[in-house]
Parts: sequence; C-alpha cells; structure tokens
Amino acid sequence: MTDFTTSAPLPEGLPTPDPDSAGHGRLVYDMLRDQVAASPDRMMPFDDWMHQALYAPGLGYYAAGSTKLGVDFTTAPELSPLFGLTLARQIQQVLAACDAPNILEFGAGSGALAEAVLDGLQALGIDAHYTILEVSPDLRERQQQRLEHFGDQVQWRDEVPDSFCGCVLANEVLDAMPVKLFRFDQPSSTTDAATAATQAPTLVEAMVGVNDAGHFTWRHRPAGVPLQEAVAARMPALPGYQSEINLQAEAWVRGMGQWLKQGAALLIDYGFPQREYYHPQRSQGTLMCHFRHHSHSDPLVLPGLQDITAHVDFTAMADAALEGGLQVLGYTSQANFLLNADLMVVLGESDQSPQHLSAVQKLLSEAEMGELFKVLAIGTELEVDYPLRGFTRNDRRHAL
Repeated sequence: MTDFTTSAPLPEGLPTPDPDSAGHGRLVYDMLRDQVAASPDRMMPFDDWMHQALYAPGLGYYAAGSTKLGVDFTTAPELSPLFGLTLARQIQQVLAACDAPNILEFGAGSGALAEAVLDGLQALGIDAHYTILEVSPDLRERQQQRLEHFGDQVQWRDEVPDSFCGCVLANEVLDAMPVKLFRFDQPSSTTDAATAATQAPTLVEAMVGVNDAGHFTWRHRPAGVPLQEAVAARMPALPGYQSEINLQAEAWVRGMGQWLKQGAALLIDYGFPQREYYHPQRSQGTLMCHFRHHSHSDPLVLPGLQDITAHVDFTAMADAALEGGLQVLGYTSQANFLLNADLMVVLGESDQSPQHLSAVQKLLSEAEMGELFKVLAIGTELEVDYPLRGFTRNDRRHAL
C-alpha cells in the first residue's frame, strides 16, 4: 500500500483514504512540501511540521474539518456521559471555592464533555458559565449544535483570557501539542574504539525533509543549546535513545499562571511521571498516530488526515505549573480520580445498561484507560480545607 500523496509506503494495515480525504491530503502535502523547501537547508523542525499538519488554518487535522472523533479515536467523554457527570462532582468543589461559577474548556471536541458536565452540575443545583476555546471551525459548529439547548450559558472564544476565575478543563489537549524529537547518536564509526569509549553521545534534533522521490523523510541536525539543556535536565545521555520533549505544553502550563487568578485546572491525558517517561527501556519514545482506529508510529504519512500525539511528561507539567506560580493540587490515575469523585454513585443513579457498564470497565481498567490516563490538578488561591475530591485516596504527587 502506498501513500496517495507521496507514494511513500504506509504502515502495514492502514486503510486507504476515501477520495475526498485524499484530495485534502494532497493540499496539506503541497503546503508542507513548500514550507520544507523554504526552510534553511531544506529541513523543518519536527515540532513546526507537526504544528502545521495539525493546526494550519483550513488544512491541519484539527483546523480543517477532517477530524473524525469516534472514527480515528475515541475519548473518554465520547465513550460515556458518566465521565463528564463524575467530573462535574469535582468541578462542583472547585467552583464552591471560587468567586464565580466559571468553566473554561480547551479543545472541546464534539461537545460531549461540556454537555455531560453541564448536565451534572445542573443536577447538583449549579448553573455554571461555560466557555470553550476551540481552534477548529468545524468542531466549533458541531459543539454549537450539540449545546444549543443550553443557550447563553455556553460561549466560545478564540484566545486565552487575560484573567479567569473558576475551573479549567483540558482533556486530551496536552498530548496533541507539537513536540520536539531528539536522539542520542553513537560516536562516529570513524572514531577509534579507545576514543569512542570516552566520548559522550551527541544529541541531535529530528527534522523533516523531502527526498528526491518527493517523500517526506527524516533528517537530523545537532541540537541547539536550549534543547540540550532541556534534555539534560530530564535524563542522562543514552546512546541510540530517542524520545520527545513537549516544550510548548510546558510553556502553556507555565503561562496559565499569568491568567488563572483563582481556581484550578484539571489536566487529563495519557502519560507518565518523568522517570518512567525517559526510562531506558522506553528507547523509541511515545509518538503515536491515529487514523480510522488504527495506531502506528509514522507521523510523516497521511499529513492532515491523521492525529499525531505524544504521551505527557507529567513531572514536566507539574514543574511548569510551579514555575508559573501555581500550586500542584493533586496527581493520580484516571481510575483513582473517578472512583474518588464518586463514579460508582453516578453509575448507580444512571441507567445501568450493558453499554454503561462496559464504559465504566474501560474507564477504570488498568488494561484500558484507567492507569494509562492520569489527572493532574494545578491551581491558585483555592481556599479549601481538604484535598480535592478526586485525590482523596492514592494521590501520587510524591511520584512526580
């Protein structure tokens, strides 16, 4: 099987895009090819390439209406409203400690989480003001249709607010922020064995180029000083080891300290604490792509048609929060968080259909989402005399 845009081989098992998708993919390919050609040495840093593939206006995966929620991948809110109904119970506690009942959600997808959270809060007697920051015009339209019955209670904005008090939600947002890819190269093969034994591996940054056949391909260059320092602060040099680092996500979390004046942010994503993220056995990194429920590790095919993600280094996110003047309020697995926040009570109040029971199993199971997904709470000026509800048991802040 070959890529419709570049004739580059696709990973085994990926389905062929339909004609409409193929046409869009060609436009994205042309845009990225032109940007690579205009870059110094005809090489584009991978984080810039990933940003364009996902977010280029009118073309990127998240910005052009090509996102297929439930088709390419399924998130917890899409799996069952029980997720959002349970989350509402944690949000209730946060809002009770704030001066205003405000919620700000980043990347709201189909609007499923917003709908369930608002339904859950209404059942608890809370009429919250819900704001969504969404970069995709297509998804914003879908959200507006789904949430129309809430009227003016739900609003949309294009930029981060200057000041916000309330609860911030970011479910599977950090994993889609562009990452830098790096690798520790072995000493040159031309170096004699004695010299090579004393030489440290060279850190290189992954770049994207175009080969003579017109295929996107990997190039590498020596890492700049900022990347060298960032990687050195996280892990030792391991010959042949490659991974990624999400400096943009760290900057986003750090920047939250400038505009979150009172409240808490709940960051929900798949990932690990730093010592697990950069464990020597995880030598190929965590970068993954998703297309029509098929997962693979080649981000250079299907540009604009597939999701590109990397796991989250939650230690780095917690450190960024502290650097931004925020507190780290809790960190645990999704399973622990949902159980602490009374998922089983919510289930007992719901229709216990086989579908709901199956969803609960997926949300909690270590083999599904329960352990891989984590919840990190950060915030400021939140006057509560007890732990946040979702972290009352098995808080893992000590492991960050």
